[in-house]
Amino acid sequence: MNHLPRSNAGEHTPHGPPLILKHDLPASFVLFLISIPLSLGIAHATGAPLMAGIISAVIGGVVVGAISGAPLQISGPGTGLVVIVAGLVAQFGWAATAAITLAAGVLQLALGLTGISRVVMSLSPAVVHGMLAGIGVSIAAGQLVVVLGGTAASSVPANLALLPAELAGASLGSVIAGAVAIAVLLVWPRVPRASLVPAPLVAVVLATALAFVLRLDVAHVDLPDSHALTFPEMPQGNAGTVVMAIVTVALVASMESLLSAVATDRLHDGPRARLDKELIAQGTGNVLAGALGGFPISGGLARSSTNVAAGAKTRYAAIFQGVWIAVAVLAFTPALELIPLSALAGVLFVVGLKLVSLQRMRNLLRHREFMVYAATVLGVVLFGLLEGVVAGLVVALLRALYRLTHCSVRVEGNRVCVRGSLVFLGVGRLVRELRGMPQGETVVLELHVDYLDHASYEAINDWREGYERLGGRVRVDEVHDTWFDRANQGKPGRRKTLPGPLPRWFAPWSHWQGTPDAVTLPAQRASAESDPMLLGMREFERRSAPLVRPFLHELAMRGQRPQQLFITCADSRVVPNLITTSGPGDLFCVRNIGNLVPMWSADDRSVGAAVEYAVEILNVSTIVVCGHSDCGAMKALVSGSAPRGSHLRSWLRHAEPSLIRFHAPTAPGCADLPVADRLAVANVAQQLDNLLGYPSVREAIVAGTLTLKGMYFDISNARMYLVDADRNGLEPVPSPA
Repeated sequence: MNHLPRSNAGEHTPHGPPLILKHDLPASFVLFLISIPLSLGIAHATGAPLMAGIISAVIGGVVVGAISGAPLQISGPGTGLVVIVAGLVAQFGWAATAAITLAAGVLQLALGLTGISRVVMSLSPAVVHGMLAGIGVSIAAGQLVVVLGGTAASSVPANLALLPAELAGASLGSVIAGAVAIAVLLVWPRVPRASLVPAPLVAVVLATALAFVLRLDVAHVDLPDSHALTFPEMPQGNAGTVVMAIVTVALVASMESLLSAVATDRLHDGPRARLDKELIAQGTGNVLAGALGGFPISGGLARSSTNVAAGAKTRYAAIFQGVWIAVAVLAFTPALELIPLSALAGVLFVVGLKLVSLQRMRNLLRHREFMVYAATVLGVVLFGLLEGVVAGLVVALLRALYRLTHCSVRVEGNRVCVRGSLVFLGVGRLVRELRGMPQGETVVLELHVDYLDHASYEAINDWREGYERLGGRVRVDEVHDTWFDRANQGKPGRRKTLPGPLPRWFAPWSHWQGTPDAVTLPAQRASAESDPMLLGMREFERRSAPLVRPFLHELAMRGQRPQQLFITCADSRVVPNLITTSGPGDLFCVRNIGNLVPMWSADDRSVGAAVEYAVEILNVSTIVVCGHSDCGAMKALVSGSAPRGSHLRSWLRHAEPSLIRFHAPTAPGCADLPVADRLAVANVAQQLDNLLGYPSVREAIVAGTLTLKGMYFDISNARMYLVDADRNGLEPVPSPA
């Protein structure tokens, strides 16, 4: 997707009545249908007046939407604030909570004006996701009590304590209405074309209809008159507690809004979010919400992703949905009051559970951050949101300190491998291992470190100098970075370290396996003498495999999805992944003598099978034919040196159309090339023409789903060119825009 740069992050997409009517108006109806049940459910979950959720939904749409720095984000009653607001309502009452919301909005305005919004993004993702998961568990536990016909308590432990009694004396009507809502939310997304109607709307409508038809004994929504607003009152109590409440509401609402804005940016290619402006908009919304007795406002990813999926292009979708909510409440209050409270609780129960993502847990486990996540979740669930975030931050800081002060040291013969961060606190163990190395040998110190401080450098260098004075030899081999080498350069009397491992990633075996510095273990050396590939495989398992294993595992799980079919020569000097800076899963490769694509009617079917598989099964978007300089196949074509009756001569018959093309007028750009290289360029152009003879290729090109490209690799200069098939000429690879 093409993203506007952040410096031009304003709303520069063209907008006018046609665009608004085509995209934003339909999207606003979808949002309206989702927002009504969510707003009522969130307000009810906290003990706030139900009208407070509606007020905030209207303000979040009309006011925040009009001045938002993230035009496609939808704001309204904050899901992440449910636990906090429930506690504030229980402690201070709703009028005082409205005053806290107003003050939190003022604080958000101040934060937005100071440009501090990006600081919020520095929080550990594990802490943020743990906070959301803890909030989700808290919401689900409380709403389960409501589904059973009870009244939710203010904490998870209290709600869990209520469950046995509620289960024993559950209200049948509430259970039926809530269960129907939950079942619909779980099943509806699997129904074909279900996305045309929002699941929360279907859940609430069906539960309400069932309760009405069966005349179930359930508590219903009770909306006051639309003009009966609750105005803020000064909170009574300890000043420090009130200030902490204001700061907590402001920070959590800001974090939820900013994280949602950044996540929403990834879903579309429209204008990018301006975080400071968004924070000012959220603050303005909360000032108005607090003044009118509304629920605290924040941006929400669930509503925002629905907005993008519904096709919205501008901020008018948010504004319109706020208008529709206001009209519905003013004109259709009797219909809304038919909704069972347990149906809204069922909707919130599923919303809470969705905040606990198993996929996110797996990702955090893979990155070894699950402990931070778990600490945050448990802290939020057992003690409260602020305490949970602090617990997560403490664990994250302790883990960072542990990683900084601990490294692994493994000795394999004369090779010492160090991984992690190497600082003075952890260098003692390494020095002990180094001093235990036998004297007079060649020792390889392999550093897989992401940081090395000066004290560690001095300790290693002192040992090295002493070891070499006694007749030994030391090679410092840095795999990921050059901390030791940079510290060593410029020191008087200290020589530069021996060449590091970088050539091993790209250079031929002979470049590093046959040098005196290529220190190996005895068993490895014996294997390499008979087969250098074995040593190369060993190097892969030792160096590369740990780095590529995570995404290779992912590729193994989901299968290959390459975007390019890359057809090139079998020449050993041409390495497709090197010259395209690509990795596993990027290229579907076909290699043969002369990078030939036999015509569709030819006897050979091997290349044709690969082309059809790539186009019809893998749905590649590009086919590349890549020739190269000093090509042996082209030289054989020019000289006719392929032996008669050989498989090579039979294969090169497929290149005869390239010879005919070659004898056409040569493009000026290739006039200085040797004859065989000019033929290589013409050969690429001819293979592109041959590809057009394949029905599947031709149909995909006509449909606009496939493009063909020709490339030429100048081996001696290590330079890539594009081939102009019309001129048989070369063009430089264009720089990115």
